[in-house]
Amino acid sequence: MRPSFFVTTPIFYVNDVPHIGHAYTVIAADTLARYKRMAGCDVFFLTGTDEHGQKIEKAAAASGEEPKAMADRLAARFEDLWRELGISHDRFIRTTEEAHHQAVHAMFDRLKAAGDVYLGAYEGWYCVPDESFWTDLQLVDGKCPDCGRPVEKVTEPSYFFRMSRFGDALLEHIAAHPAFVSPPSRRNEVVQFVKSGLRDLSISRTGVKWGIPVPDDPGHVIYVWLDALVNYLTAAGFPDKKFEKRWPAQVHIIGKDILRFHAVYWPSFLLSAGLPLPERVVSHGWWTIDGEKMSKSRGNVIDPALAARHCGGPDALRYFLLREVPFGKDGDFSIHALVARYNGELANDLGNLVSRVVSMVHRYLGGEVPDPATAHDPEAGALVDAAAALPGAFAEALDDPGGQGRGLQFDQALEAVWRLVRGANVYIHDSAPWDLAKAGRMDRVGAVLYNALEAIRVAALYLSPFMPATAPRIWWQLGLELQPDRLDLAAASRWGGLPGGLALPKPEALFPRIDPTEIPEGLTVTTERETQPAPEPPAPSAAAPEGDYISIHDFAKVRLKVGTVTAAEPIKKADKLLKLQVDIGGEVRQVVAGIARKFAPEELIGRQVVVVTNLRPAKLMGVESQGMILAAGDAEAQALLAPGTPVPPGTTIR
Repeated sequence: MRPSFFVTTPIFYVNDVPHIGHAYTVIAADTLARYKRMAGCDVFFLTGTDEHGQKIEKAAAASGEEPKAMADRLAARFEDLWRELGISHDRFIRTTEEAHHQAVHAMFDRLKAAGDVYLGAYEGWYCVPDESFWTDLQLVDGKCPDCGRPVEKVTEPSYFFRMSRFGDALLEHIAAHPAFVSPPSRRNEVVQFVKSGLRDLSISRTGVKWGIPVPDDPGHVIYVWLDALVNYLTAAGFPDKKFEKRWPAQVHIIGKDILRFHAVYWPSFLLSAGLPLPERVVSHGWWTIDGEKMSKSRGNVIDPALAARHCGGPDALRYFLLREVPFGKDGDFSIHALVARYNGELANDLGNLVSRVVSMVHRYLGGEVPDPATAHDPEAGALVDAAAALPGAFAEALDDPGGQGRGLQFDQALEAVWRLVRGANVYIHDSAPWDLAKAGRMDRVGAVLYNALEAIRVAALYLSPFMPATAPRIWWQLGLELQPDRLDLAAASRWGGLPGGLALPKPEALFPRIDPTEIPEGLTVTTERETQPAPEPPAPSAAAPEGDYISIHDFAKVRLKVGTVTAAEPIKKADKLLKLQVDIGGEVRQVVAGIARKFAPEELIGRQVVVVTNLRPAKLMGVESQGMILAAGDAEAQALLAPGTPVPPGTTIR
């Protein structure tokens, strides 16, 4: 029997504008769900929308709609976005569903039967946007301490939940289960909040009509956070006994702004109701724009669908969000950072690796995968080790095997994959199959290319939870047709799994490079300094000759940078010339180089070169060259100048 794995996102307010922050949470949950399916778990992945409460009631009144009609219209925005981002949820729940109403009533009755609900009167402050109650002492400058917006004075009868009696039980549970709240910084935050003393919580409103009425007292509407949190039970089947097959959830993935509700209110409700607590509440940071939280009122909301389309589909955005920042920390979103990581890691490291290896299989082996039985190569040991380390690295990063609540370290899982990708590029460079082919050592060519293909296959396997559309495209170029969710991860990751004799299709570009200066409208809400184009280098001035010597000032006029070749192709009717695209950091230069007799185009991709960047552009055979790469020797015996160890493109040579 497969182990059950229940992962959730929060349910999102329907009148919110779906933005990068929402997408971040759901992409993280989707990636974890896909990984656990491949690991053999019976996964249930839940997301949805929160459709009750005062702010929705007010928004509907302002737009002249009934709240339910508005909710129907706006919930579709989230469903459409998740579809576009490749989200594989098993259930999309809406709090306006009848099944949810029944579950909330059943939960309220349990709390009441436990003696933890009583009727009183509430007088204090209420933040409508956050749907949260505050005392005078908690306000900051008379405003909500969480969001900084105005609060409303509320005086009305209310049902209260005796949350004050669960402080000790919560502290004991957290101490016994370090993974319950993560990362550790958030756990400490929760512990300090509980130690400061819990107050009884108002759980009904009489001044709000849009919500679920209190059982047997319809003049009261149940507090929206009690309503919303019960969605996790509703989806599991509560109050029917079958819900026990799914509950408790293994992971709630949330933003840090709703940590208190999930790590204090929610477990208190569950303890009162006599229900198991979720195993983990994992809180991530915020994505900001220029240091500010995204919000419609600030006009700095990034549309995830637009960002995904700019990068050719959702996978690049998914990769960037989980690679750029450790999951528990804040990150500042920039479309320029997204494009730079796309061009540098996806186009250069991964895309060019696949393209050059498949191209060499066609060039040297007739497009057929070599026999794995003949592919033993002692030089591939580091590559095999990097692949063998992936199962453990993923378990350590995503499963928290020690139970210490280190969080979900998606960036570390991706770094483990990239050690394999970078290792494959180094292996190809050091093995130089083009030189082996020239020397007639075709058996070794086959061994090198098989090991490179196998590294690509395994890398795609572990990338598939992060990039579910890209992995099948990579496998197709290897002659395979695989469905990631139906793979046995342990079996599929064993080295040597690529069958020999497969006929490979012609390579296709996985990640065509993106011009970093071409940013579509709607993605340019980054800071002014980020959006300014890099200044053009000044035109060189002629140096006055001084015998056979030049001064240091003359030499300083030559601007040399390290570049990485991202594409290379021959120029028609020019047997000595190649047209190169060279990434010099922040821009890509087209350079024409007379090296075609020494170097095949595919062996240059991914190599670092030294580029003179302030030469006047010139045309060679009708093709513009925007710089010059440096080489040693004549046209028949050349060596390209390059740094001894890899450095970032754009590094200045002094």
